[in-house]
Amino acid sequence: MQAKVERRSVDLSGYPDLVMVLLGLRIRSVRGLFSVLRIGRGLTQIQRDPPEGLLGHDNFLWSLNHVGIRQYWRDLESLEAFTRSAPHSGWWKSFLADNGGAGFWHEAYSRNGIEAVYLDMPPVGLARFASERTPVGPFMSTRERIDRDREAMQPV
Repeated sequence: MQAKVERRSVDLSGYPDLVMVLLGLRIRSVRGLFSVLRIGRGLTQIQRDPPEGLLGHDNFLWSLNHVGIRQYWRDLESLEAFTRSAPHSGWWKSFLADNGGAGFWHEAYSRNGIEAVYLDMPPVGLARFASERTPVGPFMSTRERIDRDREAMQPV
């Protein structure tokens, strides 16, 4: 007997400013395992007590040494508020000072554009085909990268 496929979809009209973020942490050495586990504990706390604007959070594996996270945010303002406050701001400063044997990347997708950043990672995701750009100056933040890309894609 053949099972019937249940086809479903969603109405996103109530989320006009939705931002989806894909993140990855890749273990690059034994030390990286401890780094990923430390960050994982913090992410578990975020799932139990979501910050304002976080609509959904999923964990998954890209490979045995590469964990993934997908988050849905109500809007870019909510995502920015989270990234600029504790505990995220502490994780970020700590990781930039010492990657702990791990690589990190994120890609953010919204109706306003797409942006990405990769730290100590081989090419993954968008980095496999898009030309590289150094995330400094006007490309330092998610908002700046999205805004610059949107302006560049406007028809002349």
